[in-house]
Amino acid sequence: MAGQTTPRTADLPIATTTPYVDGFVIAVPRDRVEDYERIAREAAAVWREHGALRVVEAVADDVPRGELTSFPRAVQATEDETVIFSWISYESRAARDEVNAKVMADPRLKEHMNDVPFDPRRMIFGGFRTIVEL
Repeated sequence: MAGQTTPRTADLPIATTTPYVDGFVIAVPRDRVEDYERIAREAAAVWREHGALRVVEAVADDVPRGELTSFPRAVQATEDETVIFSWISYESRAARDEVNAKVMADPRLKEHMNDVPFDPRRMIFGGFRTIVEL
């Protein structure tokens, strides 16, 4: 395989039926994890109601602070914070765009937008086209 390259995923055609995932990593104060979980459960129900296939919120359990890179370093987590890793699955990117437009317009989430128990400036997020799912 020497000398062979593989195409970047951004260079590949986007099929409208390719499963799509939005991913998020945030730092939440340890004493606010229950607050975050309550808001996340409410938000997940709204996302599912509007068409998301799956919503997962996971709190750090075995996440070491690396010397150079790590989840805690990526979100500048302090000693009194833990990391939350989340993802939302959709049928396709088009479906994600439709779902997110409905979610952002949903009045049930507006009350939480200014009172989230984390610093949104340190949130890492992005949309990903699925290439392997077993």
